[in-house]
Amino acid sequence: MYDIKTLFLLFLIYSFLGWLMETIYCSIGSKKFADRGFLIGPICPIYGCGAVVMTIFLKKYLDDPLVLFIMAVLICSILEYITSFIMENLFNTRWWDYSNRLFNINGRVCLSNAVCFGALGIILLYFVNPFMISLLGKINEQVLSIICIIFLILLLLDYIFSTIIISKFTKTVKLVRKDSSNDINKKVRELLLSKSGFYKRLVKAFPNFSLSKK
Repeated sequence: MYDIKTLFLLFLIYSFLGWLMETIYCSIGSKKFADRGFLIGPICPIYGCGAVVMTIFLKKYLDDPLVLFIMAVLICSILEYITSFIMENLFNTRWWDYSNRLFNINGRVCLSNAVCFGALGIILLYFVNPFMISLLGKINEQVLSIICIIFLILLLLDYIFSTIIISKFTKTVKLVRKDSSNDINKKVRELLLSKSGFYKRLVKAFPNFSLSKK
């Protein structure tokens, strides 16, 4: 069983790798830099959560790659669906929508992403995890504790500041709904792009966001 410090650092590492993967993919697609994720720092926590859950619960399936693949697909798809549902209900905004993709469920998850999740689960558990865990195991316990404390503080500060930005985003949405009935999505984008860089980053990170009809 892995200790809490190892799991926390794995969460951070995979959150960063997830952010890097998303940013590269979206930057290539848009032909310009796209800083993905809600947090200001270079991490996408959904990837870190998925990786940690797979690390804890899928180790027993290492002898059966097919079962491991299927379980990775299920875990990550469920996590993505729940995240999409919660965030839409919290902020009345659909941040990503796969409705135009084949075999999607309510536009929150889709088959192509699910297959990618399964492949990433295989790569993670057979190749990346052993290397990362071995690497972390070579670090002195006291040094490991200090690293965890520093990054925990930074993460909490990021969450607090990002929550403030998202709450102001929600207020902007409410104001636009009250004052305008025409193309609310466009109006919200224009208002956010006229604000500070943090709000512009949010719009550019999720250029296809759409407001719920609540």
